[in-house]
Amino acid sequence: MTRLTSTPARRLAFALAAALGAAWLAAPAHADPQVVAKVNGQPITADDVAAAMQDIGPGLPQKLEGPARQKYVLDYLIDLKLAADKAKADKLDQSADFARRLDYYHDKLAMEALLSEVGKAAATDEAEHKAYDEAAKANPPVEEIHARHILVPTEEEAKAALERVKKGEDFAKVATELSKDPAGDGGDLGWFTKDRMVPEFADAAFKLQPGQVSDPVKSQFGWHIIKVEERRMRNFPPFEELKDQAARYVAQKAQSDLILQLHTAAKIERANEAGVLVPEPAPTPAATPSADAPADAAKPKAP
Repeated sequence: MTRLTSTPARRLAFALAAALGAAWLAAPAHADPQVVAKVNGQPITADDVAAAMQDIGPGLPQKLEGPARQKYVLDYLIDLKLAADKAKADKLDQSADFARRLDYYHDKLAMEALLSEVGKAAATDEAEHKAYDEAAKANPPVEEIHARHILVPTEEEAKAALERVKKGEDFAKVATELSKDPAGDGGDLGWFTKDRMVPEFADAAFKLQPGQVSDPVKSQFGWHIIKVEERRMRNFPPFEELKDQAARYVAQKAQSDLILQLHTAAKIERANEAGVLVPEPAPTPAATPSADAPADAAKPKAP
């Protein structure tokens, strides 16, 4: 890698940009930004404050709001300028370690700029709809039920609970008194699809109509009495609800594909256990992190 040979002032500017990270890249730019402060003649603009807000804002206390929050960030930038000037005067920005770290942050910002452009270019309306359509096709309508259950250790206890329900006692009341499932509020399991439950439970539950109660059912957890409250078909949400997910998926897949292409075209060597550099095998899609890996980058999914 070629070392940066710019002046200390330019290196300091790069260091400031590195400290602001990706937020610096995303900050809005104005032709003539408003100057909100000066430090020894050096301006701090509203754009600088906005960029710093994106960088450190998430870590600030929520109760710090409005003008107080803006003042905190401006104070931070003033401190940053003063400290940077002192570091420059002490020539701390001219060490080999500083240059090494500057190279790293320069490359990091360049990578973020590239991936940002690739993501923006990829996230077209057509691509988002295509990703959505593929996800919708893979997730056809599925039946789900809203049910309650009473879980007890033995068949005898299950039969006794069922008898109370048959005599007219409220199912939720009996569940609250007898069920060993600590997660249930009156035995309420909420809505679920058949594949979410163990087979014995699911088979029995999905045979019931709303209002019906099962005979005792044995599973690996014990004995159940099941009552179905409601049934419905769960359809894939409309595009408008998943547009943001689709956009993230399309952008991150394009970024992942680009990184794979760059790896494939490059000559990469890694040191083995003996410290000898050996060529890295050509990557395959399976060996490269996919855009599906992060939770927030997955293909659009129904909630």
